[in-house]
Amino acid sequence: SDSSTLSSGSSYVPNSSKTSSVHGRSLRFGMATAAPHVMVLPLAAQGHVTPLMELSHRLVEHGLEVTFVCTEPTHALVIDALRLRETTVEGIHLVSMPDGLADGDDRRDLGKVLDALSRCMPGYVEELVREKKVTWLVADANLGSLCFEAAKKLGVRVASFFPASAACLGTLSRIPQLIEDGFFDDKGFPKRREAVELAPEMPPVYTSHMLWSVDGGPEVQHVVFQLVCRNTEAASLADVVVCNSFLEAEATAFELFPDILPIGPLLADPGKPVGQFLPEDTRCLGWLNAHPVGSVVYVAFGTSTVFEPRQFRELAEGLELTDRPFLWVVRPDFTSGAGISKAWFDEFEGRVAGKGMVVSWCSQQQVRAVGILLSLDH
Repeated sequence: SDSSTLSSGSSYVPNSSKTSSVHGRSLRFGMATAAPHVMVLPLAAQGHVTPLMELSHRLVEHGLEVTFVCTEPTHALVIDALRLRETTVEGIHLVSMPDGLADGDDRRDLGKVLDALSRCMPGYVEELVREKKVTWLVADANLGSLCFEAAKKLGVRVASFFPASAACLGTLSRIPQLIEDGFFDDKGFPKRREAVELAPEMPPVYTSHMLWSVDGGPEVQHVVFQLVCRNTEAASLADVVVCNSFLEAEATAFELFPDILPIGPLLADPGKPVGQFLPEDTRCLGWLNAHPVGSVVYVAFGTSTVFEPRQFRELAEGLELTDRPFLWVVRPDFTSGAGISKAWFDEFEGRVAGKGMVVSWCSQQQVRAVGILLSLDH
């Protein structure tokens, strides 16, 4: 029989002397035979890979075998960054799967990416489950409709992992009600541009700021909305739904959505790799430590956001005008086209020297002296 057993709880622990619980419940893995084999599957974005890598380290600490699966382009980024750091990920098997796109395809075209994944991911998940003799699938909730059914078909138990807040995840489960109440049409476009308040103690969510409110025009937004709806339905296949949050941060949300279990905040031990896509510029840590806590503006827009040259200049000049110390993460591909010259940017860095610091990448987990965070998901 399956070596994993489910009891009334949410923590991933082996059947040993170690026992823990979250939100009054705990999830156990039987250890009568070999250690359960967990396959971890994140969405291909830094803000999804990192928390699932941090969770993977915890699973390994509890004696579980972990295979961490990324699409080939993401896998290559992680491996290259590890190689530059001259380090490895101990105890976690790093594996890749195709993303269904050709080498020359635009991986910033979200519609194209999602279409390709929907065609290839279920088959590769089945193949890896059989090959690795997987017991549990811990997969990003944003991929639920692409992998949960494939895993359940093979008798594998599923944990749906959401990398953000319980309030955000719970709001997605209310999409039918939000449509019925006239906030959105059946394609996900706002009919009323206003705030949605699910409970008096919860922060309001604006109809133009939903998870599917992405760049790319109406067609891409509709594609993402459909995926969000399918993923929300697929969550019913999961044995447990968890999120990277904690009770003290969202007491009302966890009361409103009791089926979502908190397992955060997930933070790896210092020195353990967390799947960074780019080499980290560690110079900024010493610079931050020289400033008072809560005094620095931290500006980062993830691994996929691209600014037009006009937007980039406005942001740079705005940071300069704040007259506050700032740490700004500027990836090599952060702007589109050739509108920002090296000479212009060198001049900007010269003007803000001593007040602002620009790096190509840094570890958000290690940034401590932050006063204001200006960021976007992914």
